[in-house]
Amino acid sequence: MPGDDAIGKLLPVGNQGGFRFKGSVTQGTVRIVVLYTSGAEVDWPDRIEPTTGDFTYYGDNRRPGKDLHQTPRGGNELLRRIFAASRAGAVERRSVPPVLLFERVSGRDVRFRGLLARGSDRLNGDEELVAIWRTTRDLRFQNYRSHFTVLKTPQVTRVWLEQILAGDPLGYACPPEWRRWVRSRIYQALVAPRNTIIRAKEEQLPKPEDMDLVRAVHKHFAADSVGFESFAAEMWVQSDPHVASIEVTRPSKDGGRDAVGEYRLGPEEDPVRLQFALEAKCYDPDGGGVGMKQVMRLISGIRHRQFGVFVTTAFIHKQAYEEVREDEHPVVFLAGRDIAKLLRRMGLTDAQTVSEYLIEKFPVSESNGHAPVDIAVPDSALVVEVPEDLEVEAPGRTNGEPIAAQSRGADSHARHTGA
Repeated sequence: MPGDDAIGKLLPVGNQGGFRFKGSVTQGTVRIVVLYTSGAEVDWPDRIEPTTGDFTYYGDNRRPGKDLHQTPRGGNELLRRIFAASRAGAVERRSVPPVLLFERVSGRDVRFRGLLARGSDRLNGDEELVAIWRTTRDLRFQNYRSHFTVLKTPQVTRVWLEQILAGDPLGYACPPEWRRWVRSRIYQALVAPRNTIIRAKEEQLPKPEDMDLVRAVHKHFAADSVGFESFAAEMWVQSDPHVASIEVTRPSKDGGRDAVGEYRLGPEEDPVRLQFALEAKCYDPDGGGVGMKQVMRLISGIRHRQFGVFVTTAFIHKQAYEEVREDEHPVVFLAGRDIAKLLRRMGLTDAQTVSEYLIEKFPVSESNGHAPVDIAVPDSALVVEVPEDLEVEAPGRTNGEPIAAQSRGADSHARHTGA
């Protein structure tokens, strides 16, 4: 019942919805905002990254039928205004209402997760608030994806809340982290050092509500494991904007390299370029996982100053995962759950739309081969056609030099069958 809502009893911000505030959006009198996330909406995965203090929040236009800013309580319009003010001067930031983050624990219990500042010192203005397209029941609509920083404020006092509501957010009880952000846009984030992470099988496999998405991928590529390589390359590109180029190599003795490419770090004018090798395994998400033999195949193919990417629709066995992390091999794992998240982020939210997307972009020919596939990489990326009789080592490029990609012949088509 609304009367039992804990947030409504703590703050005068209402007792329903994920976006709650005190004041009027249209009149510009909003003084305090509460973001409440249940973590239960798989299509809108609000998420805290504890190692950096980043919080990703999706706006309140989560159903088709309305324009981006025409939400019932004006939450998206408020997001637009406060993010614009946060990039302006100190005077404008003083008008930005503090945002308190709460998350659902169980039942009606909630937990306070922190004080949020808009944006991040690791993002530019275009990345902090982005209007994204989604499709539900064949209806396209837009919603916001916003990025906040959780400040390292240990507690928010009742005195400060009263000062905020009275129109004095920078009063004597104001946390120093908030005052510093308002005055200088300096982020003092709540960060935690990352421990060695070894995801359990259950953490790598899709959630029950996402399993059909990955099953659709496995079904599509079950008889065409070579074609899965192009899909795996696409997933890697979708997962990280710093993938500058990628080339799916031809089926042959590839030494654990189903694709090779370039990863860009640093400023666009003078980036550092790293090379990577990618291995892909299309395994049944309801069956077995990837063992040490398959992972070592990739590791043995990684050359000096390279890293590896392993993409699978299933999971990585514990022993293989532990050895890679404990020996500090530079390998990124994209498992079934990661693929499901990427598909949802692309607007592919059910098995039918996933299948339609795969048929359209990765059509399987009668000979169990794929037609050439265009992988969406940044404009600066370079994709190279490699003659069948050419075999060179690692890909590489420095400011205009061509990428060299390793070619493959035709005698290892069956390497994805579990060998």
